[in-house]
Amino acid sequence: MQKVGLQQNMTQTTKLSPTQIQVIRMLEIPSIELNQRINEELQENPALEEGREQTEDMTIDDMSIDEEGYMPDDGYEEGRQRDPLQNEDFNYEQYISDDETPGYMLRQPSNPVDEDRREVPIIGGSSLIEELKAQVYLTDMTKPQRHIAKWVLGNIDDDGYLRRTTEQLVDDLMFQEQLSVTDEEMEAIVKQIKEFDPPGIASANLQECLLKQLEVKTPQTEAIRLAHTILKDYFEAFSKHWYDKIKQRLECTDEQFQSAVQEIIRLNQKPANAFTGNMYETQRETIIPDFTIEERDEELFVVLNTGDIPELHVSREYSDMLSEYSSMPQNAETRKATQFIKQKLDSARWFIDAIQQRNETLMRTMTEILKAQYDFFLDGEETSLKPMVLQDIADRTGYDVSTISRVSNSKYVQTRFGTFPLKYFFSEGMTNAEGDEVSTREIKKIMLELIAAEDKRNPLNDDQLATLMAEHGYPIARRTIAKYRDLFDIPVARMRKSV
Repeated sequence: MQKVGLQQNMTQTTKLSPTQIQVIRMLEIPSIELNQRINEELQENPALEEGREQTEDMTIDDMSIDEEGYMPDDGYEEGRQRDPLQNEDFNYEQYISDDETPGYMLRQPSNPVDEDRREVPIIGGSSLIEELKAQVYLTDMTKPQRHIAKWVLGNIDDDGYLRRTTEQLVDDLMFQEQLSVTDEEMEAIVKQIKEFDPPGIASANLQECLLKQLEVKTPQTEAIRLAHTILKDYFEAFSKHWYDKIKQRLECTDEQFQSAVQEIIRLNQKPANAFTGNMYETQRETIIPDFTIEERDEELFVVLNTGDIPELHVSREYSDMLSEYSSMPQNAETRKATQFIKQKLDSARWFIDAIQQRNETLMRTMTEILKAQYDFFLDGEETSLKPMVLQDIADRTGYDVSTISRVSNSKYVQTRFGTFPLKYFFSEGMTNAEGDEVSTREIKKIMLELIAAEDKRNPLNDDQLATLMAEHGYPIARRTIAKYRDLFDIPVARMRKSV
């Protein structure tokens, strides 16, 4: 017989509470998407209501908002910072009591700025793709051809190029739209699109794009005609900076060649960027800053952008309903109804608390970033940025590094010097010749200044750049110079040479 025995094993597991899961999701949402997330929750959960709840003897503020704008949290030690990923216990029976109906006004605590300043300007205007579609109706295309043309516009990339071949477009049109056209018909439609504004749009490659821009220039000067010949017949040699060979073949003077090169330099390599409205996008992306740095009485403050986020509270009707069902004789039907109501009330409470914790976490994190990079927020100079990694802010706030990572992802702050992503303020550091720790961002800026000031007829190679950087007090290796140069998409010295 086989002996059967009992065994005890100890294992350690980590479980996230519903509020923790909500907070994790909320932290990753930028302000521009938070309002949409709240609207979705309002539609899905009838126990969550929008607006300020009024009762016979008190308002929602009297019941559940403390003087700093936060909802009281039973059992929460005053002054202690909560990490959103910490475990918390919840008392489900608190929903039954009328005087503890939770609510939360989504405003920034201790906001030094007037309450009325809630609006953040949003860039308006139409996108390039909309302008191109409008130009379709200015052609003599038939209705079916216009439909195909608008479909072709959807294949133009963010730089304004149509990099797909006629055969690929025909095949995709059949697969996606179940429309059959010949190669000749597709070529005719694409040819008309290439006549649209801005010049060079829908080009297959850079050479075609630049040639198109030269063709529409008026008047057609000698320099423009020479530039057209260079790009048409010597494009590869020109891209490799073989200027002497081109001048020899064309038998032109240095002055003539220089004039032609200047015409080429003025052309736009990304025709989508020539649009005078917003950047080319099928759906325009608008950056709404999550924070604003305000100055009052010569002191800087962090303001959390709450925009049009509504006030939220847990439904009084659902709380009364839970109390009523709890006092009724329990059977299968009442237990099911009680469980449903309690689930919705729990979800509403967790959602409200998650937004509260989100705002607390965002504010504390951004406040510590402000303290760490205070000099930059005062003068806006990139060289004022100090070396800072996620762990530094985690140590300052008491949060986990993963929490700081979620906060800094897809979040923006508006300053007097522009709007910056939070990731902009994080960078590695190194020690300069004086022994001071400096940000790699400062080193990159110095390198870019050296390249910008170099003699374009005899540009600096990586060894020379490394020597100059050392003279400026930044001893870095040649391979580091090459890495930074590649990071900014700067070609080697030979490719930067000009006439």
